[in-house]
Amino acid sequence: MSEQRIESAVQRIEAALARIAECADTMRPAPPSVSGLVVSHENLREAANSTLKELDELLERLEE
Repeated sequence: MSEQRIESAVQRIEAALARIAECADTMRPAPPSVSGLVVSHENLREAANSTLKELDELLERLEE
């Protein structure tokens, strides 16, 4: 390969690396999966139900 062709190839590689780095810097994280959201929803629902049950028990004690 001639020196000019090598230099040209190196420049193209450097330009490609710069584009890759720019994309990596601006890339946003992937949105959460639907199944992950379903699991989180169920966990929140269970926590809310448990807290409501505790509140009901406290209110019953106050009424006694």
